[in-house]
Amino acid sequence: MLYLILAVLASSAVAVIMRFGEKHIKNNFAMFAANYIVCSAIAFLFMKDKNVFVYREGLPFTLVLGLISGCLYLTCFVLMKLNISKNGVMLATVFMKLGVLVPTGMAVAVFHETPSVFQIVGVVLAVAAIIIINVSPQEKDKGTKKTAVFLLLLLIVSGFTESMANIYDKTGSPALKDDFLFFNFVTAFLAAAIITAVKHRPISWKDVAFGVMIGVPNYFASRFLLLSLGSVPAVVVYPIYNIGAIVLVGAAGLLLFREKLSARKYIGFGLIAAALVLLNL
Repeated sequence: MLYLILAVLASSAVAVIMRFGEKHIKNNFAMFAANYIVCSAIAFLFMKDKNVFVYREGLPFTLVLGLISGCLYLTCFVLMKLNISKNGVMLATVFMKLGVLVPTGMAVAVFHETPSVFQIVGVVLAVAAIIIINVSPQEKDKGTKKTAVFLLLLLIVSGFTESMANIYDKTGSPALKDDFLFFNFVTAFLAAAIITAVKHRPISWKDVAFGVMIGVPNYFASRFLLLSLGSVPAVVVYPIYNIGAIVLVGAAGLLLFREKLSARKYIGFGLIAAALVLLNL
Protein backbone atom coordinates (compact mmCIF):
# COMPACT_ATOMS: atom_id res chain seq x y z
CA MET A 1 0.00 0.00 0.00
CA LEU A 2 2.99 2.32 0.57
CA TYR A 3 3.81 2.30 -3.16
CA LEU A 4 0.19 3.19 -3.98
CA ILE A 5 0.24 6.13 -1.58
CA LEU A 6 3.50 7.35 -3.13
CA ALA A 7 1.99 6.96 -6.62
CA VAL A 8 -1.00 9.11 -5.61
CA LEU A 9 1.30 11.77 -4.13
CA ALA A 10 3.48 11.86 -7.24
CA SER A 11 0.48 11.98 -9.59
CA SER A 12 -1.00 14.84 -7.58
CA ALA A 13 2.31 16.73 -7.74
CA VAL A 14 2.20 16.53 -11.56
CA ALA A 15 -1.28 18.10 -11.62
CA VAL A 16 -0.32 20.85 -9.15
CA ILE A 17 2.83 21.81 -11.08
CA MET A 18 0.82 21.89 -14.33
CA ARG A 19 -1.71 24.12 -12.57
CA PHE A 20 1.11 26.50 -11.58
CA GLY A 21 2.35 26.49 -15.17
CA GLU A 22 -0.98 27.20 -16.87
CA LYS A 23 -0.17 30.84 -17.55
CA HIS A 24 3.47 30.21 -18.42
CA ILE A 25 3.41 27.19 -20.74
CA LYS A 26 2.86 28.26 -24.35
CA ASN A 27 4.03 25.16 -26.23
CA ASN A 28 2.45 22.07 -24.68
CA PHE A 29 4.26 19.57 -26.90
CA ALA A 30 7.64 21.11 -26.06
CA MET A 31 6.75 20.91 -22.38
CA PHE A 32 5.76 17.25 -22.76
CA ALA A 33 8.95 16.48 -24.70
CA ALA A 34 11.04 17.97 -21.85
CA ASN A 35 8.95 16.04 -19.33
CA TYR A 36 9.41 12.73 -21.13
CA ILE A 37 13.16 13.13 -21.65
CA VAL A 38 13.56 13.68 -17.88
CA CYS A 39 11.43 10.59 -17.25
CA SER A 40 13.59 8.63 -19.71
CA ALA A 41 16.80 9.76 -18.01
CA ILE A 42 15.56 8.75 -14.55
CA ALA A 43 14.31 5.41 -15.88
CA PHE A 44 17.75 4.79 -17.42
CA LEU A 45 19.43 5.48 -14.06
CA PHE A 46 17.22 2.88 -12.36
CA MET A 47 17.94 0.20 -14.97
CA LYS A 48 20.28 -2.51 -13.69
CA ASP A 49 21.65 -3.32 -17.15
CA LYS A 50 22.46 -0.13 -19.07
CA ASN A 51 23.00 -2.05 -22.32
CA VAL A 52 19.45 -1.31 -23.43
CA PHE A 53 19.34 -3.42 -26.59
CA VAL A 54 21.49 -6.37 -25.50
CA TYR A 55 19.18 -9.38 -25.65
CA ARG A 56 17.80 -10.65 -22.36
CA GLU A 57 14.92 -13.00 -21.74
CA GLY A 58 11.65 -11.08 -22.03
CA LEU A 59 13.25 -8.01 -23.66
CA PRO A 60 11.36 -8.14 -27.02
CA PHE A 61 8.00 -8.24 -25.23
CA THR A 62 9.10 -5.44 -22.88
CA LEU A 63 10.20 -3.32 -25.84
CA VAL A 64 6.94 -3.81 -27.76
CA LEU A 65 4.76 -3.10 -24.73
CA GLY A 66 6.85 -0.02 -23.90
CA LEU A 67 6.47 1.29 -27.45
CA ILE A 68 2.70 0.79 -27.35
CA SER A 69 2.44 2.40 -23.92
CA GLY A 70 4.50 5.43 -24.98
CA CYS A 71 2.32 5.99 -28.06
CA LEU A 72 -0.81 5.71 -25.92
CA TYR A 73 0.54 8.33 -23.49
CA LEU A 74 0.76 10.98 -26.16
CA THR A 75 -2.39 9.85 -28.01
CA CYS A 76 -4.35 10.33 -24.79
CA PHE A 77 -3.03 13.88 -24.50
CA VAL A 78 -3.92 14.70 -28.11
CA LEU A 79 -7.43 13.24 -27.68
CA MET A 80 -7.88 15.26 -24.50
CA LYS A 81 -7.05 18.49 -26.34
CA LEU A 82 -9.31 17.51 -29.25
CA ASN A 83 -12.23 16.75 -26.94
CA ILE A 84 -11.81 20.02 -25.06
CA SER A 85 -12.23 21.88 -28.34
CA LYS A 86 -15.15 19.75 -29.56
CA ASN A 87 -16.99 18.85 -26.35
CA GLY A 88 -15.79 21.29 -23.70
CA VAL A 89 -13.47 20.83 -20.76
CA MET A 90 -16.04 19.28 -18.40
CA LEU A 91 -17.10 16.38 -20.61
CA ALA A 92 -13.48 15.78 -21.68
CA THR A 93 -12.33 15.58 -18.05
CA VAL A 94 -15.16 13.27 -17.02
CA PHE A 95 -14.57 10.79 -19.84
CA MET A 96 -10.81 10.79 -19.26
CA LYS A 97 -11.33 10.06 -15.56
CA LEU A 98 -13.94 7.39 -16.38
CA GLY A 99 -11.17 5.59 -18.24
CA VAL A 100 -10.51 4.00 -14.83
CA LEU A 101 -13.31 1.57 -15.75
CA VAL A 102 -11.07 -0.03 -18.40
CA PRO A 103 -8.18 -1.24 -16.17
CA THR A 104 -10.61 -2.09 -13.38
CA GLY A 105 -12.81 -4.14 -15.71
CA MET A 106 -9.74 -5.73 -17.32
CA ALA A 107 -8.45 -6.81 -13.92
CA VAL A 108 -11.67 -8.77 -13.39
CA ALA A 109 -12.38 -10.03 -16.93
CA VAL A 110 -8.84 -10.77 -18.14
CA PHE A 111 -6.72 -11.31 -15.06
CA HIS A 112 -9.51 -12.94 -13.01
CA GLU A 113 -9.25 -10.78 -9.93
CA THR A 114 -12.27 -11.20 -7.69
CA PRO A 115 -13.37 -8.01 -5.92
CA SER A 116 -15.39 -8.21 -2.74
CA VAL A 117 -18.89 -6.76 -2.53
CA PHE A 118 -17.45 -3.82 -0.58
CA GLN A 119 -14.87 -3.16 -3.31
CA ILE A 120 -17.53 -3.29 -6.05
CA VAL A 121 -19.60 -0.72 -4.16
CA GLY A 122 -16.41 1.31 -3.67
CA VAL A 123 -15.75 1.37 -7.42
CA VAL A 124 -19.35 2.45 -8.10
CA LEU A 125 -19.03 5.26 -5.54
CA ALA A 126 -15.69 6.30 -7.06
CA VAL A 127 -17.24 6.59 -10.54
CA ALA A 128 -20.21 8.51 -9.13
CA ALA A 129 -17.82 10.88 -7.33
CA ILE A 130 -15.84 11.53 -10.53
CA ILE A 131 -19.04 12.44 -12.38
CA ILE A 132 -20.43 14.61 -9.57
CA ILE A 133 -17.16 16.54 -9.09
CA ASN A 134 -16.58 17.20 -12.78
CA VAL A 135 -20.10 17.81 -14.11
CA SER A 136 -22.37 20.62 -13.08
CA PRO A 137 -25.86 21.06 -14.53
CA GLN A 138 -25.49 24.85 -14.04
CA GLU A 139 -22.26 25.08 -16.04
CA LYS A 140 -22.38 24.70 -19.79
CA ASP A 141 -19.67 24.90 -22.39
CA LYS A 142 -21.07 27.15 -25.09
CA GLY A 143 -20.42 26.85 -28.76
CA THR A 144 -19.34 23.19 -28.64
CA LYS A 145 -20.72 20.36 -30.67
CA LYS A 146 -21.01 17.19 -28.65
CA THR A 147 -19.20 14.41 -30.48
CA ALA A 148 -19.77 11.08 -28.74
CA VAL A 149 -17.22 9.19 -30.83
CA PHE A 150 -14.32 11.36 -29.66
CA LEU A 151 -15.47 11.11 -26.04
CA LEU A 152 -15.65 7.34 -26.27
CA LEU A 153 -12.20 7.22 -27.86
CA LEU A 154 -10.81 9.33 -25.01
CA LEU A 155 -12.32 7.00 -22.41
CA ILE A 156 -10.93 3.89 -24.13
CA VAL A 157 -7.45 5.29 -24.85
CA SER A 158 -7.17 6.80 -21.36
CA GLY A 159 -8.22 3.47 -19.86
CA PHE A 160 -5.79 1.43 -21.93
CA THR A 161 -2.98 3.89 -21.17
CA GLU A 162 -3.48 3.25 -17.47
CA SER A 163 -3.94 -0.49 -18.10
CA MET A 164 -0.46 -0.91 -19.60
CA ALA A 165 1.19 -0.98 -16.18
CA ASN A 166 -1.08 -3.82 -15.03
CA ILE A 167 -0.66 -5.70 -18.31
CA TYR A 168 3.11 -5.55 -17.90
CA ASP A 169 2.94 -6.47 -14.21
CA LYS A 170 0.89 -9.59 -15.02
CA THR A 171 2.64 -10.70 -18.23
CA GLY A 172 6.10 -9.10 -18.39
CA SER A 173 9.43 -9.93 -16.78
CA PRO A 174 9.72 -8.52 -13.22
CA ALA A 175 13.44 -7.96 -13.79
CA LEU A 176 12.75 -5.63 -16.71
CA LYS A 177 10.20 -3.27 -15.14
CA ASP A 178 12.63 -0.36 -15.36
CA ASP A 179 13.34 -1.21 -18.99
CA PHE A 180 9.60 -1.10 -19.67
CA LEU A 181 9.36 2.39 -18.17
CA PHE A 182 12.43 3.49 -20.15
CA PHE A 183 11.01 2.32 -23.49
CA ASN A 184 7.67 3.85 -22.57
CA PHE A 185 9.05 7.32 -21.88
CA VAL A 186 11.58 7.33 -24.73
CA THR A 187 8.75 6.53 -27.17
CA ALA A 188 6.56 9.31 -25.73
CA PHE A 189 9.52 11.74 -25.91
CA LEU A 190 10.26 10.92 -29.56
CA ALA A 191 6.59 11.33 -30.50
CA ALA A 192 6.31 14.67 -28.66
CA ALA A 193 9.61 15.90 -30.12
CA ILE A 194 8.52 15.02 -33.68
CA ILE A 195 5.19 16.83 -33.26
CA THR A 196 7.02 19.85 -31.77
CA ALA A 197 9.36 19.96 -34.76
CA VAL A 198 6.54 19.60 -37.29
CA LYS A 199 4.45 22.37 -35.74
CA HIS A 200 7.37 24.88 -35.85
CA ARG A 201 6.03 26.71 -32.83
CA PRO A 202 8.44 28.77 -30.71
CA ILE A 203 9.78 27.12 -27.55
CA SER A 204 10.37 29.20 -24.43
CA TRP A 205 12.61 28.39 -21.49
CA LYS A 206 9.45 28.18 -19.35
CA ASP A 207 8.07 25.35 -21.53
CA VAL A 208 11.27 23.40 -20.90
CA ALA A 209 11.55 24.35 -17.20
CA PHE A 210 8.02 23.25 -16.35
CA GLY A 211 8.53 20.09 -18.41
CA VAL A 212 11.60 19.25 -16.34
CA MET A 213 9.76 19.95 -13.08
CA ILE A 214 6.83 17.77 -14.13
CA GLY A 215 9.12 14.98 -15.34
CA VAL A 216 10.40 13.98 -11.90
CA PRO A 217 7.03 13.30 -10.19
CA ASN A 218 5.62 11.96 -13.48
CA TYR A 219 8.28 9.26 -13.62
CA PHE A 220 7.78 8.26 -9.99
CA ALA A 221 3.99 8.20 -10.38
CA SER A 222 4.43 5.56 -13.11
CA ARG A 223 7.11 3.68 -11.19
CA PHE A 224 5.19 3.51 -7.92
CA LEU A 225 1.96 2.61 -9.73
CA LEU A 226 3.74 -0.32 -11.39
CA LEU A 227 5.28 -1.42 -8.08
CA SER A 228 1.96 -1.14 -6.23
CA LEU A 229 0.33 -3.53 -8.72
CA GLY A 230 2.76 -6.21 -7.54
CA SER A 231 1.24 -6.25 -4.06
CA VAL A 232 -2.28 -4.73 -4.28
CA PRO A 233 -5.12 -5.96 -6.56
CA ALA A 234 -5.66 -3.79 -9.63
CA VAL A 235 -9.38 -3.44 -8.81
CA VAL A 236 -8.23 -1.54 -5.71
CA VAL A 237 -5.17 0.22 -7.14
CA TYR A 238 -6.77 2.06 -10.06
CA PRO A 239 -9.79 3.59 -8.29
CA ILE A 240 -7.63 4.70 -5.34
CA TYR A 241 -4.95 6.05 -7.70
CA ASN A 242 -7.51 8.18 -9.53
CA ILE A 243 -9.76 9.40 -6.74
CA GLY A 244 -6.85 9.82 -4.31
CA ALA A 245 -5.25 12.26 -6.73
CA ILE A 246 -8.58 14.09 -7.11
CA VAL A 247 -8.73 14.63 -3.33
CA LEU A 248 -5.15 15.90 -3.05
CA VAL A 249 -5.41 18.17 -6.08
CA GLY A 250 -8.71 19.51 -4.68
CA ALA A 251 -6.99 20.22 -1.36
CA ALA A 252 -4.14 21.95 -3.20
CA GLY A 253 -6.69 24.07 -5.06
CA LEU A 254 -8.16 25.21 -1.75
CA LEU A 255 -4.86 25.91 0.00
CA LEU A 256 -2.59 27.11 -2.81
CA PHE A 257 -4.93 28.62 -5.39
CA ARG A 258 -7.74 29.81 -3.11
CA GLU A 259 -10.32 27.92 -5.15
CA LYS A 260 -13.79 27.51 -3.68
CA LEU A 261 -15.64 24.21 -3.55
CA SER A 262 -19.33 24.03 -4.34
CA ALA A 263 -21.75 21.89 -2.33
CA ARG A 264 -21.73 19.44 -5.25
CA LYS A 265 -17.96 18.98 -4.93
CA TYR A 266 -18.20 18.48 -1.17
CA ILE A 267 -20.72 15.69 -1.85
CA GLY A 268 -18.30 14.21 -4.38
CA PHE A 269 -15.44 14.27 -1.87
CA GLY A 270 -17.71 12.64 0.71
CA LEU A 271 -18.39 9.81 -1.76
CA ILE A 272 -14.65 9.50 -2.37
CA ALA A 273 -14.03 9.11 1.36
CA ALA A 274 -16.64 6.34 1.53
CA ALA A 275 -15.17 4.70 -1.60
CA LEU A 276 -11.66 4.72 -0.12
CA VAL A 277 -12.92 2.99 3.04
CA LEU A 278 -14.83 0.34 1.08
CA LEU A 279 -11.97 -0.33 -1.34
CA ASN A 280 -9.68 -1.11 1.58
CA LEU A 281 -12.02 -3.52 3.39
